[in-house]
Amino acid sequence: MLIAMAQQGKFLEAIQEFYAEDATMQENNQPPRVGLAALLENERRVLASLKEIRVNRADSFIVDGDRAAINWVYHFIDSQGRELRRNELAYQIWRDGKIVCERFFYAGESMKT
Repeated sequence: MLIAMAQQGKFLEAIQEFYAEDATMQENNQPPRVGLAALLENERRVLASLKEIRVNRADSFIVDGDRAAINWVYHFIDSQGRELRRNELAYQIWRDGKIVCERFFYAGESMKT
């Protein structure tokens, strides 16, 4: 269900439904964002900065008990028309049906015109 919502562009709705109140989300080695409100605020900021964001696909995923990993392939277009394709791995820890910790791993990319 989480993957389907992201593929439909329902990013905020997915965060509200699948992340715990005290969840953390971390980009590579950056400091984690903490708490559902902070996760939603950051997602709104990212969405507002882009003209379009598409999940090309969830290339693969694996679930092992309370741990999951998803290989997302995104396509971003910013307001100037620059494009970025990102292939990332999301590593998640779940508790009681909610994500409590998520960390993204991806190479540093830049927008291309």
